[in-house]
Amino acid sequence: MNELNNEIDGIVKIFNDNSSQIKTEEATKTALIMPFINALGYNVFNPIEVIPEFTADVGTKKNEKVDYAITKEQKIIILIECKSVDTDLGKQHASQLYRYFSVTESRFAILTNGLIYQFYSDIETPNKMDSKPFFTFSLLDFKRHDIVELQKFTKDAFALDKILTTASSLKYTNAVKSILEKELTEPSEEFVRFFAKKVFEGSLTKQVLDKFTNIVKQARKQFINEKIDDRFKSVISNEEQEPFLENNVVDDNGIDTTDEEIEGYNIIKAILRSTVDVKRVVMRDTKSYCGILLDDNNRKPLCRLHFNYSQKYIGIVSNKKEVRHEIENVDDIFNYTEQLINTALEYSK
Repeated sequence: MNELNNEIDGIVKIFNDNSSQIKTEEATKTALIMPFINALGYNVFNPIEVIPEFTADVGTKKNEKVDYAITKEQKIIILIECKSVDTDLGKQHASQLYRYFSVTESRFAILTNGLIYQFYSDIETPNKMDSKPFFTFSLLDFKRHDIVELQKFTKDAFALDKILTTASSLKYTNAVKSILEKELTEPSEEFVRFFAKKVFEGSLTKQVLDKFTNIVKQARKQFINEKIDDRFKSVISNEEQEPFLENNVVDDNGIDTTDEEIEGYNIIKAILRSTVDVKRVVMRDTKSYCGILLDDNNRKPLCRLHFNYSQKYIGIVSNKKEVRHEIENVDDIFNYTEQLINTALEYSK
């Protein structure tokens, strides 16, 4: 799995280094999609294993082509339709894949723009491609469990029955997660009513429901923060800690290092403790942001804490580029654990 992870990281680097040149569908195929197929263990230069411009007659439509068909043991196992890197797959209907799916033996199809890979199957109705993917892999935002799922599609690990067994569960798990995320961010009346009925004995008027909408939002925020806080306490209690910084610090240049910045710095050290020696993680505050560096070296920035305004941001640095993410409170830094670890590892290569 580490090998696949490294291959994917290599493709991400190609994109970051050449994004301005990767615009057309052909450039997307060459720079991103072919390396991705190769990372899965299929030889893109072997036309028996990876068939480019795969053609099949579909009803009255003749000589339609799908970009790639991957085979194993002389059987088509995956169809791939490619779009240019700037294509919004959410608005792109996989019509060609849908038609081809029913006339080939393949049970899996992928729609991709080189950065996002949507995996389809026939979970709902046999031999009819589902309208929604059961698994989506994003090169720019993937987690460890995503690599675990992707590993199943590699040449060495591919086992049809095994993937199909987990695909249904994966599809509905992801769907439920998506619903939960939406409901917890902007709860629907039905969602609010569910909780209100549990704790409120009076009539659920519109005024009451409006009040409970805010209560549900606040409860969600507190619940998540408390869970993150418990995790943070567990991390720092399980290992011997060097003294943490405490209290606001104002230096001779008038730079005010706030309690929140210090707390953020301590959280980042806790996150990176298993990756690097935390003595190498240094805070260097400025008037515009609080920088967190590796080895106190300006050439090794890990992130920047932009806490001087009402809207807080954490700027994650990767390949010398900073990408800002909005956060509501300091504990939200834990949401970027993987990115912080990956940045620290970049300097170890």
